[in-house]
Amino acid sequence: VDHIMIHQQYEIVEAILGFETANKYKIKDKLGKKVYYAVEESNFCIRNCCGECRSFSMRILDNSGHEVILLKRPLRCSSCCCPCCLQKMEVQAPPGVPIGYVIQTWHPCLPKFTVQNEKKQAVLKIIGPCVTCSLVGSVDFEIKSLDEKVVIGRISKHWSGFLKEVLTDVDNFGIQFPIDLDVKIKALMLGACFLI
Repeated sequence: VDHIMIHQQYEIVEAILGFETANKYKIKDKLGKKVYYAVEESNFCIRNCCGECRSFSMRILDNSGHEVILLKRPLRCSSCCCPCCLQKMEVQAPPGVPIGYVIQTWHPCLPKFTVQNEKKQAVLKIIGPCVTCSLVGSVDFEIKSLDEKVVIGRISKHWSGFLKEVLTDVDNFGIQFPIDLDVKIKALMLGACFLI
């Protein structure tokens, strides 16, 4: 696999009542075949009080319903003003076995993340644009080598159309990486996408 598409499912209750519900996603390959299903676990209060900074666990299930990856995100800030409390995520595969981490790196203007292996050694960087929202096109986060000179892939938030972007918070993402990239690093890129 060298391309993954992640489609957030539309929740009618969320649209009508305005309350944030636990997110659900379909994860597909580049041919549109569903390969995984992701389900957020978080409580009602934290979803509606903390918004996108909330803590959650994301359970990623295969087509037969077996949990294959667990993503754990603690309550954190996403502001450049609080460099002591930036975003992070632990990726476990299988659940209970940490295979790596995605840690936000402080920068005054850009969203930057360091991807670490299970020994907390940096393996890749992810760097986003200064403005992370768009009403006319996709927003790309580049996956780069540690020296930030070689782009090896990207995580993109795809633009869903004006009405959908304005009226809902449903997102669609794509992840591109080399086909021969280690499967653990691919799982870390999936975790990075949910963190971003």
